[in-house]
Amino acid sequence: MIMRFARCLVPFAAAALVACGSAPVKEPSVEPPPAARPAPAPSSRYYKDDGPGDGAPANVDALPDAIPRAEPLHRFANRPYTVLGRDYVPATTLRPYRERGIASWYGRKFHGEKTSTGETYDMYAMTAAHPTLPLPSYARVTNVATGKSVVVRVNDRGPFLHGRVIDLSYAAAAKLGIAQKGSGEVDVEAILPAGLPTFASAAPIAPIGTPPTGVPGVPPIASAEGGFVVQLGAFASYANAQAFIAHLANQIAPLGVEPNVRQVNGLFRVFIGPYPAREDAKRMADRLRDAIGVASTIAVH
Repeated sequence: MIMRFARCLVPFAAAALVACGSAPVKEPSVEPPPAARPAPAPSSRYYKDDGPGDGAPANVDALPDAIPRAEPLHRFANRPYTVLGRDYVPATTLRPYRERGIASWYGRKFHGEKTSTGETYDMYAMTAAHPTLPLPSYARVTNVATGKSVVVRVNDRGPFLHGRVIDLSYAAAAKLGIAQKGSGEVDVEAILPAGLPTFASAAPIAPIGTPPTGVPGVPPIASAEGGFVVQLGAFASYANAQAFIAHLANQIAPLGVEPNVRQVNGLFRVFIGPYPAREDAKRMADRLRDAIGVASTIAVH
């Protein structure tokens, strides 16, 4: 994520408070923790004049997509962190991921600043920010309304507001046709190296809100409330959630836990728990991260 002023974040192991001021803060010599970045709101105009700028390519649609390649994961950018009171546990290995939600984008305000990986943010490159995908990695982002897709390199953290699932560069948002209005509904799927399982052959993504009722073999979703869960993933279709559980089964069996599925706000969320206290859930999230490198978040059950 891009280090900006007027923004604070508390990592899990923080030993001191960091004050945010009204002027840019010089970056420390060690890797900085992630920071929240306000996401643009939908509008018929560019968000706060954060449009393409004078240096925009003449034909954004002609810009090539990012080309996936094997890259070592960043040493610091995949550590757990906290933003706005919410804990995030990024993935430390490449794994299947697929989710539908709202994408936003960021542009001139952050152009030339540092991303979470320490690279210089280029709003005209095909990149993106994501809360928990490993950095760097690659993802295919598809505009639900039009079916158009782009491939981006994920090298930053965010977004953290308004329930957004990914923050695109201006170029990626423009190619998808969501730059001018500020946001749009997308499907995000991790692109994995050859040999790792993906969801490419899974059932088509079901529309948000499609209930599992009447689908053969689909058990009732538990409705019990209370406590905290370790959420491992969220999927638009039950088939994809089950495929993810099957992929994890052998890896997490030694930990003595079993993932479950519940439907919340139209998404099938894979989780472990519930646990009576947030600290209990966090301890399990830490065990999962250390044992198999799986990303997770802590959520109220």
